[in-house]
Amino acid sequence: QVQLVESGGGLVQAGGSLRLSCAASGIIFSVDPMGWYRQAPGKQREWVATIDSGGSTNYADSVKGRFTISVDNAKYTVYLQMNSLKPEDTAAYYCKRVVLGRPYWGQGTQVTVSS
Repeated sequence: QVQLVESGGGLVQAGGSLRLSCAASGIIFSVDPMGWYRQAPGKQREWVATIDSGGSTNYADSVKGRFTISVDNAKYTVYLQMNSLKPEDTAAYYCKRVVLGRPYWGQGTQVTVSS
């Protein structure tokens, strides 16, 4: 009942920027908590950032000061602005939305940062 579609990934040089988007459809609410996660090859999926219904944000230490999560409730879309990208940011990025207590995931978008 909930679909999440990420976009905006790609190949970028170190120091560059990308903006990821995650558009939601289906049975969703503007108060749903949302977040971004990432998974590098051979590693476990890790949390990157979250935003709650009140607009409060939290970030992993590894991205704090470089990444910004935001939401456009009118478009049911959550964004991840990524600046000063590093090779270690290379991963598949996934958005997550919790609807009525149930987590939903997008299919992921690949981000590759070259040195």
